[in-house]
Amino acid sequence: MLSQVYSFTVIGISAFLVEIEVDFTVGLPGITIVGLPDSSIKESKERIRSALKNSGFQFPLKKITINLAPGDLKKEGTGFDLAIAIGLLAGMEVVPMKNLKERAFIGELSLDGRLKATKGILPSVLKAKEINFKEIIIPYGNLREALLVRDFNILGFKTLREVVDYLRGEISYVKEEEREVLREEGVYEEDFSEVIGQDFAKRAFEIAAAGGHNLLMIGPPGAGKTMLAQRVPSILPPMSYEEILETTKIYSVAGLLKEERAVILNRPFRAPHHSVSEVGMIGGGNPPKPGEISLAHNGVLFLDEFPEFRRDVIEALRQPLEEGKVTITRANFTITYPSKFLLVCAMNPCKCGYYGHPTKPCQCTYQEIRKYRSKLSGPIVDRIDLHLEMPPVEVKELLKEGFKRDNLIDSKSLRERVIKARLKQEKRYGTPLKTNALLKPKEIKKFCLLESSAQAFLEKALHKFQFSARSFHKILKIARTIADLEDCEIILKNHLAEAFQYRILEKPLY
Repeated sequence: MLSQVYSFTVIGISAFLVEIEVDFTVGLPGITIVGLPDSSIKESKERIRSALKNSGFQFPLKKITINLAPGDLKKEGTGFDLAIAIGLLAGMEVVPMKNLKERAFIGELSLDGRLKATKGILPSVLKAKEINFKEIIIPYGNLREALLVRDFNILGFKTLREVVDYLRGEISYVKEEEREVLREEGVYEEDFSEVIGQDFAKRAFEIAAAGGHNLLMIGPPGAGKTMLAQRVPSILPPMSYEEILETTKIYSVAGLLKEERAVILNRPFRAPHHSVSEVGMIGGGNPPKPGEISLAHNGVLFLDEFPEFRRDVIEALRQPLEEGKVTITRANFTITYPSKFLLVCAMNPCKCGYYGHPTKPCQCTYQEIRKYRSKLSGPIVDRIDLHLEMPPVEVKELLKEGFKRDNLIDSKSLRERVIKARLKQEKRYGTPLKTNALLKPKEIKKFCLLESSAQAFLEKALHKFQFSARSFHKILKIARTIADLEDCEIILKNHLAEAFQYRILEKPLY
């Protein structure tokens, strides 16, 4: 007796259809699983044996061969348990084989027959909808995540017995009351109004958020670098449905979704420690997983103590910063992860942190300062749009804490201006996914139009400071964002002047 059931395996963040064939033959009782299964799939026969017995079904005493097709595609994970169990029951004629070709099954089985949530559900549900399956059956614990996919029949069950009774027509599936999966975005706990002083820095963050520009902060300890970075998501525009879907898919594959946090609604904020490895940052491993830059997709990647990160980790950021994706190539696989993020970096001006401080003397020698700063290569610094020097907070600003302070710059006001500038860019470029930071050279020439005085100012500044071609383009893109914030279609001289100050440091890095 031969039965066929369908499931999915996930490679990278993409799901691939797997046809599970179960064949019963005469011979010594036992199960053989072929088709490049990993160890977790090979162990599934013991879980399935106990799950069938504890669900009230007899395990067949026959020689059983289970083939996972296509045979040249590596299969990983525990999500095949349910499909294999249904294939066995179909071969035993406990479950009717009709209509099995219209359904897909995913889920891990516990020994007592319960269906346990598994990672990678969202890419699988999307693939099932694309292939035009009638429905997909998944664990109840994954239901809220899967309901992010619209206009598709998704059924969540708690036990193997319930699935079998449904397939036999003994029970009907009762959908819960429709729940709003895409609830309104949650309130951020952090707010820019909590940062004392640093109005110039807040302006830089407004520009970074409005145009999608990467930013590097240089300042002494206690200047507020980390506080500012943590509050960046609070001024970014809310995520679109497509962005929510893509971000949640990455977290689903990484196994970072919980039942109470089944959908990623707010923009991610990732702040890995400086001891992170290249694989931890970029992704990979065995089995491959998305790294920090992909977990920050559509959000913010904050690298505190930037020069303390390993050189290979820093240099590995070049491709993602330029292309918005990272391709990992190994001997047995090639995977591409999306990694479009806003990079925010922070560093001290020297090892002790007080070089250039108005009151605290620096303890570093010239050679130590140069060695510390040389950890960042020119190409990496060149790829960061905004360079921001942050002075220590003045005492008079600190003394205002606890009293009513005037002219507070809060996240709400910043976000309103950022959203307005993003809408101008969406109208200009015809897509919400395009920001000024992503402009190509041809687009810069088309959209970054200068008034005559600004043109003369630009030529004079370029001759004086000898910027690279990449820096020249970044200055124009920053000026385009500043003009958008001021609702101006033509880039003026004052827009360029402000853009230049985010590329020229009083105390150069080199």
